[in-house]
Amino acid sequence: MRICIINTGGTISCTGQPLVPMPSDRFAAAVRDLLGPALAASLPGLRLHFDTGLRFSDQGPGTLDSTDLRPSDWCRMAARVLDLYDDHDAFVILHGTDTMDYSGAALPLLLNVFDDLGLARAALSKPVILTGAQLPLLRETPQGLVLNAGSDALANLSGALAMTRLRLPEVALYFDGRLWRGSRALKVSTRRLAGFASPHLPSLAEAGIGIWHGAAAPLPGPASPAQALDDPAARALVRAQLEAVAQGIDRQRVVQIPAVPADHRSAAPLLAQMIEGALASGATGLVLEGFGEGNIPAGDGAMRQALLHAQAQGVTTLIASRAIGGTVGAFHYAAGAWIVDTGAIAAGDMTPVAALAKLMILQAAAAHHGWDRSTLAALLTRSLVGESALQDRMTGPLWPGQALSAADGALRLWNDPDDGPVLRDGGQVLWQGAGPGRLQMLDGRLVLIAHDGARLWTSPPAVAGAVPVLTAHPPVLRLIDPSGRVAPVTALPG
Repeated sequence: MRICIINTGGTISCTGQPLVPMPSDRFAAAVRDLLGPALAASLPGLRLHFDTGLRFSDQGPGTLDSTDLRPSDWCRMAARVLDLYDDHDAFVILHGTDTMDYSGAALPLLLNVFDDLGLARAALSKPVILTGAQLPLLRETPQGLVLNAGSDALANLSGALAMTRLRLPEVALYFDGRLWRGSRALKVSTRRLAGFASPHLPSLAEAGIGIWHGAAAPLPGPASPAQALDDPAARALVRAQLEAVAQGIDRQRVVQIPAVPADHRSAAPLLAQMIEGALASGATGLVLEGFGEGNIPAGDGAMRQALLHAQAQGVTTLIASRAIGGTVGAFHYAAGAWIVDTGAIAAGDMTPVAALAKLMILQAAAAHHGWDRSTLAALLTRSLVGESALQDRMTGPLWPGQALSAADGALRLWNDPDDGPVLRDGGQVLWQGAGPGRLQMLDGRLVLIAHDGARLWTSPPAVAGAVPVLTAHPPVLRLIDPSGRVAPVTALPG
C-alpha cells in the first residue's frame, strides 16, 4: 500500500526556540534517517513517500504554522492530493493543531462534487488523514536532530499511517488513538494529548493493541467507478470546482460572531452592532453562535432588523450553537422563534467550525455550479460529507418516532408511533400510511412494514440502491439512483 505523507507545517515538524516549522525536505530526510527502520518494522507492507512539492510561500521553509493558513491554502492542499492521486493509495497530511479542524471540515468539501440535491457527482475514494502533535517529533541538539522522546508525535504519525489500512474513503483526523471524521472534529485542549474530540459523532476507528473500527459508520464512498476520483473524468470535475473556489475563496469574508450576555435593552445592542459592523465591512456571510439550540437575544427588535438587513444585502446567515454538542433546529423556543422570518439558516448539529468552512466554500463554488440562493440554502442544510446529521434522506429504516425534514421547505415525513407515517406540507396532510410500522428500502422499493413483518404498503420499483430523498419542491419523497446516471422518481403518495 502506497502512502503519501504531505507536510504543511505545525508543531509536529517544528524545532527550535521559539518553535518554527522545518522545511519539508529536511523534515522528510530526518524522519527517514531516524525512524525509517522502526516505521517499516511496525507497518509492514506500507510504502511511504514524503512529498516535498507543497509550498505555501517561496520565502522561508515553505511550510506554515497552521495559525497562518488561509482558506486559499485549503485549496492548495486539496490540489496537491489531486496531483498525486494516481500514485498513492492513501494520504497522511501533517498539520498544525490550531486550525486542523478547519482544514478537516474544508478538505472533504473540496475533494467531492455534489448536485443540487447533495448527491455526489465525483467522490473521494481513498483515505486522507490529517494528524499533528502537541509536541514536536524531533529535537535539535549539538549533535543534530534526535527523536523527541516525550512527544506524542510519533504515536500520532504511526497511528495515522496504520489507519490508512482501513481504506476509509473520507477525510479524517487522527489524534491520541482515535480517528475522527474531519468535518466533525473540534480542537478541545492545548495541554492534553487528547487535543481533539467529536461532540456529535463517535470515532471512526481506534488504535491500541492493533486498530479497529469505531462506532461511527464511515462514509460510503463513490456509488460507481465513474464517480470515483480514480476516474479522470470525475477528477476533472473536482479540479474545475477547485479552481473556481481557489479564485474566489479569499474574497469570501465570512464572519463568525458569538452571542454573549449583554444589555439588550439599549438602543443599539452589542450583537446587532457587531452584525451591522460586519455588513458595513463587506461581510459575505455570517456564522452566529447562538445560545443552546441557537437562541439569539432579540434586543427589542434590533437583532431582527440586523438579520433582515443581512438578508436584503444577499448575505447568508448560518446559526450554530456555541455549546459543544449543541444542535440548532426549528427555533421553537419563544426566545428564538422570531429568527424564522429573517432568512437565517439553522446549522443543525454542525460545529461552528464546519459551518464557517461550508458556507465559505459553497458560496465560492456557487457561480461555477449555477446555484441560486435557494439551492445554496438547501445545500447548507443538507449533509454533504457527514458534517451534520442526515435530515432529508434515509440511509436505513425510518422507525416509529423518527422523521425526515426537507432541506428546501417545510415538508416533513413523521413516522407517528400510533398512526404510522404521515407526510405534511405545513398543516396540510399529503399522504398517510396504512398503519404503524417502519419504512424501509427492500428490493429497490420503499416498503411500510408492520411489527409482525406484514407489508402494509409498497412503492413502485426504483433502481437498486436508490436513496429516498425528501424535497419540498416538488413536495415528494423521491427514490433517486445515487450514481447520478439515472434519476427515477417515486413520489408519496404513489
